[in-house]
Amino acid sequence: MAGGTTAERGARPKPASGHPGEGGGGGRFRLPRPRLLIAVTAAVVVAGGVLWALYGSQWLRVGKVTTSGTGVLTRAEVESVAAVPLGEPLVSVDTDAVEARLRRELPRIDSVDVTRSWPDGISLKVIERKPALLIEKGAKFIEMDAGGVRFATVDKAPAGVPLLRMTAARPAGSDRFGTDRLMREAVAVRSELPGGVARETRAVRVRSYDSISLELTGGRTVMWGSGEDGAAKARALAALMKAVPKAGHFDVSAPTAPAASGS
Repeated sequence: MAGGTTAERGARPKPASGHPGEGGGGGRFRLPRPRLLIAVTAAVVVAGGVLWALYGSQWLRVGKVTTSGTGVLTRAEVESVAAVPLGEPLVSVDTDAVEARLRRELPRIDSVDVTRSWPDGISLKVIERKPALLIEKGAKFIEMDAGGVRFATVDKAPAGVPLLRMTAARPAGSDRFGTDRLMREAVAVRSELPGGVARETRAVRVRSYDSISLELTGGRTVMWGSGEDGAAKARALAALMKAVPKAGHFDVSAPTAPAASGS
C-alpha cells in the first residue's frame, strides 16, 4: 500500500511558510519600538557630547597648577619638576606619572597627592620629609628622616636636629649590625626621646648595637643602650632627670634600674 499511515503523515514536519512571523519555532519578528530607538540615539548623542567636552572643549583644558605644603622646596621648583602639560585636556593628564616624577626627582618629598581640580586645574599637595638626624660630611650635612632615609645634603645644619656620630667598629664579614642597621637604630632612639630631652639632644652616638648614647646640652650624657624598650627607657629618663636634675650622666640602658651620677 503506497504512502505512509495517517500517523506517519501527521508526524511529518510542515513546510515552512515564507511569511514573516511564521516558522518552525512559531516566533514572531518584531521591529524595534520607537521609544527604544529614541533612547539609543539619545545615549549615543550624550556620549559623543561628553567625549567632545572632555577632549575637544577649550573649557576643560589644563590652565593652572596649584601647589601647597612646601617648606624647604619652593612652589616653582615643584611645579617645574611636575611638568604638567598646560593646554592639554584635563582628563588626559597622567597624575600617577606626575607623582612618580616628583618623588624620583625631589627626594625631599615624602608624599604628594596629584589631583584634578575641575574645570581647568591640577593640584599638588606636598608633604616634605623632616630631618630626624644629621650626618656630618665635610662642611656639609646629610639629612636623614625618621624612616632612616637620607634625602638631602645641605650647607647649614637645621636648628634643633641632632648629629649622628658613628664610632662603631663593624665586625669583619658581618652584615647583621651593618652601618644602615645601626643608623636605623639611632633614628628609632631619637624618635622615642621625651620632648624636653629631644630639644636638648645635640648628638646621638653609636658605638655598637647595644651601646647608643646621647650628648645633651651642658655636657650631660645619657647611656641608652640598644634601641629596644625605647618607650620604657624614655619614661625612666624623664623621671630620673626630674628626680636628679643636676646630674651629669644618666643611664637607662636597663630601664627597670636607671641610674644617675655626677653633677
